Amino acid sequence: MKIYVFWTIFALFVFFPISLLVLQSFTSPGSLTDVSALGWEELFGRRRLLEATGVSIVIGFFVVVCNLAIGLSAGKALALYDFFGKTVVDTLFVMPLLLPLLAITFGLHIAMIRIGLADTAAGVVFIHLVPTIPYSIRIFRNGYVSLGKRMQEQGEVLGASVWRTFLDIELPLLRSSIQSVIFLTFVISLSQYVITAIIGGGSVVTLAMVYFPFLSSANTSLVAAFSLWFALLPLLFYIGAEGLLRLFPYQRKVRR
Repeated sequence: MKIYVFWTIFALFVFFPISLLVLQSFTSPGSLTDVSALGWEELFGRRRLLEATGVSIVIGFFVVVCNLAIGLSAGKALALYDFFGKTVVDTLFVMPLLLPLLAITFGLHIAMIRIGLADTAAGVVFIHLVPTIPYSIRIFRNGYVSLGKRMQEQGEVLGASVWRTFLDIELPLLRSSIQSVIFLTFVISLSQYVITAIIGGGSVVTLAMVYFPFLSSANTSLVAAFSLWFALLPLLFYIGAEGLLRLFPYQRKVRR
């Protein structure tokens, strides 16, 4: 019975909306029967589309890498070690989610102007860490809590170094957490419009800055095509990241 409920909910809230969006993108504006690819042709006719897509992928990639590095180290420390001020540090990591993001952005914008990061891609990557890092730390903290400290101790007893323990024990068991962080971080980074416009100053044009002005367009086919293109990028990025994860030594099947 539960499986039928699940597929019913999936069909109503996922399959049908996406199918309607696909249908709208391949028909004329205001019609669902007149087949036309004008929406996609007009989309790819936009001069800055591919450029903004490339910029978004590059920025998202570096944001994901920074989140993995910071989230793994901070999540491990909060989950497995006790130190003075741990509660305070844990609270500070969550503060960006509790404070208005625009207030943080305006404050950091002044600092970035002084150090030369304003109107640069590096500054955009840095500001995208503010809404993403708290989630990454939480995800990896929960992953390390589930993993426990005894798994590390087992590796040390068997003579493994800290690096080997991390590669052969922690990373394989944290794969689901890594996958969650990669997908969530890229989606959040891709959807940032206001903070990207403020820090990027119009010099760094991402897909969100190209996409959101189109929402008021009367061309429903173009909006549907743009929405599908926007939603396709996180999926392709996740597939690419999954392919890289499978290249790790512990993912290869031993041939007999």
